[in-house]
Amino acid sequence: MGDARGGRPGRTRVRGLRGLGEWCARHFAVVVIAWLAGLGVLHGLQNAVGGTYVDDFELPGTQSRTGQDLLAADAPAVSGFAAQVVLKDQAGPLTAVQAQIDQAVASLGKLAHVTSAKSPLPTAPGQPSSSLSADGRTGYITVRFDENPTSFEDSYVGQVDEAVAPVREAGVQVEYGGSLGELARPAATDLKSEAVGFAVAVVVLLIGFGSLLAAGLPLVTALISVVVGLSCLSLLASAFTFGTVAPTLATMIGLGVGIDYALFLTTRHRQHLMDGLSPVRSAGRATTTSGRAVLVSGCTVVVALAGLYVSRVQFIGRLGAAAAVTVATAVLGALTLVPALLGVIGRGIDRFHLRQPIAEETSGEAGLLDRYARTVARRPWWFLLAGLVVIGVLAVPLFSIRLGHIDDGADPTTFTDRRAYDLIATGFGPGANGPLTVVVDQSAVPQNERAALAANLQQALASVPGAASISAPQATENGALLTATAVSAARPQAEQTQQLFDHLSKDVLPKAVAGTGAKSYLTGNTAAQLDFVELMARRLPVIIAVVVGLAFLIILAVFRGVLVAVKAAVLNLLSISASYGVLVAVFQWGWGGPELGVSGTVPIESYAPMIMFAIVFGLSMDYEVFLLSRVHEFWLASRQGQESVAHGLRITARVITCAALIMVSVFAAFILSHDIVVKMLGLGLAASVLIDATVVRLLLVPAVMVLLGHRAWWTPRWLDRLLPRIDAEGAGAA
Repeated sequence: MGDARGGRPGRTRVRGLRGLGEWCARHFAVVVIAWLAGLGVLHGLQNAVGGTYVDDFELPGTQSRTGQDLLAADAPAVSGFAAQVVLKDQAGPLTAVQAQIDQAVASLGKLAHVTSAKSPLPTAPGQPSSSLSADGRTGYITVRFDENPTSFEDSYVGQVDEAVAPVREAGVQVEYGGSLGELARPAATDLKSEAVGFAVAVVVLLIGFGSLLAAGLPLVTALISVVVGLSCLSLLASAFTFGTVAPTLATMIGLGVGIDYALFLTTRHRQHLMDGLSPVRSAGRATTTSGRAVLVSGCTVVVALAGLYVSRVQFIGRLGAAAAVTVATAVLGALTLVPALLGVIGRGIDRFHLRQPIAEETSGEAGLLDRYARTVARRPWWFLLAGLVVIGVLAVPLFSIRLGHIDDGADPTTFTDRRAYDLIATGFGPGANGPLTVVVDQSAVPQNERAALAANLQQALASVPGAASISAPQATENGALLTATAVSAARPQAEQTQQLFDHLSKDVLPKAVAGTGAKSYLTGNTAAQLDFVELMARRLPVIIAVVVGLAFLIILAVFRGVLVAVKAAVLNLLSISASYGVLVAVFQWGWGGPELGVSGTVPIESYAPMIMFAIVFGLSMDYEVFLLSRVHEFWLASRQGQESVAHGLRITARVITCAALIMVSVFAAFILSHDIVVKMLGLGLAASVLIDATVVRLLLVPAVMVLLGHRAWWTPRWLDRLLPRIDAEGAGAA
């Protein structure tokens, strides 16, 4: 191992971790009080100056952003952030309540941040209105804001309610669509998911280890670490923009790794107590052995999350940063708070137990795992083939994956934006929920040629496949732009809408303005979302390459085996492919989607695979480090390949199995969320960890390690001299 061969600097680092663990165990009162005081102060600051979370999909340099900037400069009346106040009168035409609607429009126009509010009713009798349905019973007030409404305080919805109160009092149904509807959603809470995840974790730990205190300690430390991390994230959100899913994502990852890291240390500590060490020395040794593995694993997860910044998309990079905050606090909690609580408990950690307490292994399990390892050694190709078949079957749906943006039609009907979506879809067609704004910059076109350009453009837009309607191009007041509105025949998340967007932006509009000096753009909320989808699809392979490369280097540096690092990268790619396949089958194909609370089929949210990949790759490296560190430790002592694999399985099987089950339960519990993206991430992460802990760890890893034999640890001498010495399990100290 690294420190066994790395000389004095490695031993100094080990003493530092051991000294930290012993000091925390010996001065437990100081450490616990410091954590609780920090928790209280941070929580107070969060309530006082904590920020809010907003989905900012703006992409500087894209054609949708350029089009929006042109509208802001030359047509401010139709720029900004648009939302709809949807009206439905079951009794008759909306014209019967025109006075109340006019009053509401006037009141909305006076609200802060509102730049304009347009009535759905015609300004003159007989004049058509694009915001009024054919039967006259459904219409929508278009409200434009100078900022994204999702960033407003919740109290803003109350002001909107007061403005439209006369219309509601007249018996008209009023719903809020778009970003205003998102602001009006019920406050998201993950308490139910967290409670379910915690409950399952308690059961798993009690069954796995039998001790009440040993089961409760990882849960308590993980909870405190996550709350501290979320408070820090909230303070960061006051200065930086984080997506609305950021706190949920941070909670999922923080709880998962926090419980796992504390579990690894607690398990090693209990084994040392059984071997006769004092509680303080035991806590110190657990911190310098399993604690070092926690540190390496935590750094691997953070590095994988940092790889998201390679996307060069601020929204994506900051989601990774949000998750990294709770991973960092989980590591800090494992290295300080866990040893302190172990010092508090002392030798009484197994005082309250349901059955005979056990730590890392039992003789019965050792015999079973030894037999299993020998079976793998006799027929490694059969186990390898079986694992690959399972992975292959699960990954089949991946080949039909379609990235997209989930529209409001997939939300629960308890949400006002979903009801607004349904009313618009019924009254105007599904595509009216996501219109595309055509913008043509004709400022460089001579005045005498602009009429011909407008006629050309109108002719090109007359019969576009997939469009329900496209309005005639209209010049802005200063004549610099031509604008039109294209409505898809399908809903915003449909593949047909993506095809219409591509056809207009890449074919129809460029040809219509070719040779004139004009430039064309598609903008609006839907266009920005589709630009975002295309960008994610292009940059996902880059993210995969960077994260795999970084993880490969970390494993190579820790275990100094080229083939071991290659094996880790390839097997993790296979497991994430299988989890992507599960997502496609459930959400895109609809296999079990309704049972999970998903309305119909939806595309895979464009950024979900990218986020999943970074997180899963980082988390799977946790188990890789913990398993291979024990295998490598035995290999260095014995040089026996098969026996090393058996030793690693025997020592780590119980703790890795429990850790994986806890992680799966924490992630799967978030399927209870009303947010479709959170459901998607919860299911995808749970499936990934389950596949990794079963198919990969039980079938593929043992088979591949047996087949590689001593070659697994081969490294060219020149590379060995270049690599840093990293002792993942503190073997030098032990």
